[in-house]
Amino acid sequence: MRKMIATAAGLVALWTAVPSSAPVSASSGSAYDFEFQSIDGQPLKLGAWRGKALLVVNTASFCGFTKQYAGLQDIWSKYEAAGLVVVGVPSNDFGEQEPKSEGDIKAFCEGAFGVTFPLTAKQTVIGPNAHPFYQWASAQAGPEGRLNWNFHKYLIGRDGRLVRSFSTQLSPNSVEVTDWIEKVLAESQSSSNAVQN
Repeated sequence: MRKMIATAAGLVALWTAVPSSAPVSASSGSAYDFEFQSIDGQPLKLGAWRGKALLVVNTASFCGFTKQYAGLQDIWSKYEAAGLVVVGVPSNDFGEQEPKSEGDIKAFCEGAFGVTFPLTAKQTVIGPNAHPFYQWASAQAGPEGRLNWNFHKYLIGRDGRLVRSFSTQLSPNSVEVTDWIEKVLAESQSSSNAVQN
């Protein structure tokens, strides 16, 4: 019963969420300050991608939005060479829709969707025990940009700042998401060119 109530509350929040929002806070720190454990058990430091844009997405294998893995793989394939890194963060926080072990999650993602982008170990992404990256991103995003279901997306610029928060409702390869990715990559490229000249 508790699971059903939590799921119902989450779905209400999902359908009333703002599809895309800008950050409300410019607090100190950057996404590059945080580290996850990879799905293979190795350190996965976001700082290793300093200078690249990141799309960090909390994922789940048994969600109505699980097909978004395909869209994430598409944008990873399309924009990786331009400087985008997609990071999948499996989580069991919403509707207990990621009960699998890391090995099973990895096999599912690779087998069902051909996922090649980095995946972290399973993480808590909401509440007081949320991973520090998610505590930081939630504070940056403010109430309208906080994640409230699986497949919420945080776009991080090449400077490590949160640029945009996208709700689950927006697929990774939607026009709104890809327009923001292209804007971030173009601005970063322009900045890089200006420094080199």
